[in-house]
Amino acid sequence: QGAASSLLGTVPLVGARSGPEMKSAAVFKAISEAVATKGAELVKMGGAVFQLIVSDGGPDGKLVLDLKNGTGECRVGEDPKADVTITMADADMVAMAAGKLDGMKAFMGGKLKIKGNMMLAQKLGPILQAAK
Repeated sequence: QGAASSLLGTVPLVGARSGPEMKSAAVFKAISEAVATKGAELVKMGGAVFQLIVSDGGPDGKLVLDLKNGTGECRVGEDPKADVTITMADADMVAMAAGKLDGMKAFMGGKLKIKGNMMLAQKLGPILQAAK
């Protein structure tokens, strides 16, 4: 907990002192709810397995977004066979989901790291907007 707090620096933490909570948890929850309600539509938009990693989020900061199979699936964890892995800091993930941070600018500025199929990463913005 102490190491995570020092990594976050001056970023205000959500919740009480029971440990740092990711702000992205709300984004992950919204994505999960969207997959549950409009999974088939999101699968058509995505057509891939996305691995989202919040670099300062610890074990809960890893989300597998399967928009390739069936009506989609969203779960906390890792998928080593993901088509694309997107890594960014908690605050940047929240800003991007809110439309305040452009994905391309984040990538060019080093705030967003992509491993795997880069073209698929461009689909994530519209998917995050659809998850609102």
